[in-house]
Amino acid sequence: MTVTVRYFAGARAAAGVTTESREAASLAELVGQIVDDHGERLERVLTACSFLVDGTQTRDRSLVLSPGAVVDVLPPFAGG
Repeated sequence: MTVTVRYFAGARAAAGVTTESREAASLAELVGQIVDDHGERLERVLTACSFLVDGTQTRDRSLVLSPGAVVDVLPPFAGG
């Protein structure tokens, strides 16, 4: 199933893209794909990231993604 991944701040810089489409059934599968494709720099950033899946914050990588889900990759933001 296709999901949309949107990267913000340091995650965007590490991935080198703002948004992309992926085929993944779970958040863990998605994270594996993006680390494989974008490398070690993104992997390091992801250790501090949280994720918004269709507007709901999660760190549960076993979460099953629904078709058409939007996954926002959010590193910590300074200043609140």
